[in-house]
Parts: sequence; structure tokens; C-alpha cells
Amino acid sequence: MTDNTATSGAMRIDVDLVRQLAEMLDATDLTEIEVEDGDRKIRIARKAAQVAAAPMHYAAPAPAAPVAAAALPEIVASPAPSANAVKSPMVGTVYLSAEPGAKAFVGVGDRVAAGETLLIVEAMKVMNPIVAPSAGTVKAILVENGQPVEFDQPLVVVE
Repeated sequence: MTDNTATSGAMRIDVDLVRQLAEMLDATDLTEIEVEDGDRKIRIARKAAQVAAAPMHYAAPAPAAPVAAAALPEIVASPAPSANAVKSPMVGTVYLSAEPGAKAFVGVGDRVAAGETLLIVEAMKVMNPIVAPSAGTVKAILVENGQPVEFDQPLVVVE
């Protein structure tokens, strides 16, 4: 019988658990996983392969705080799916601006550069910037601020 734990001082580390968590990161495209069991806490994190800008930290918007309508971009009601739609890489909540009441990252008709932030998807209290895959013009915004989104759901059309 082999013991797959390493000891460092008083903390025992389950190496198999760490490997499983690391594999889960790769399989799910998450950037970090944290597991807590009593006094023991393990956090596995990786840096994103391609970083467009310095990491951004945002405060989650207060649920009762109304957002000024003028701050939000024009939203297309129900457009046909487009081959140029930027899709959500995860399940979460979409935010069109950095914080409540702030100017939206982009609006319909705006020119964007490759790597420019289009919106944010919050997943498990982590704000994930969704960036333009290439330079172009924002043709449609397919989601509303604060809307829950699914994996692979079209978010913004950039042509």
C-alpha cells in the first residue's frame, strides 16, 4: 500500500487530490479551484495562456441598484445566429460594464481591436473578461446586463 500524501510541518497534502483538481482545471477551462475540508484548504490556480490586460477585479453589483439606461448599449432583440458571434466560454452572469452605472465596454457600431474587452462573465465570483477575437465592428449585443448565460451561448457579434 502506498501513501500518496506528503507532509510539510503539520499539514498533510493528498497528492492524488491535487492531481485530480489540476486535471479538472484543464477539463473545464476554469482558472482556479478551491476545496475546503475542515481546517484544510487547497487552492489550485493557473495563469491564463493568453492575457490581454492586467487582471481586473470587480465588485459584484448590488442586486437592488438600478443601472442608468443611458449607460447601457443598444441591445438587439432577437437576431439570427451569426458565424461571427463571440460565445460564452462558461456558465455565469454577463455584465456589460465594469460596475453598476459605469459606461458599457462596447456598444453597437463601436470599432474594437483584437483582445479588447467586450463584456464580463462572472462565474463562481470570478470576473472573466470576454475579449474580441479579432478587430471589427460590434454588429449586435445579444445579451442584457445581469442576464444568466450558458456555455457556448452567443453574446456579441463582431464583424
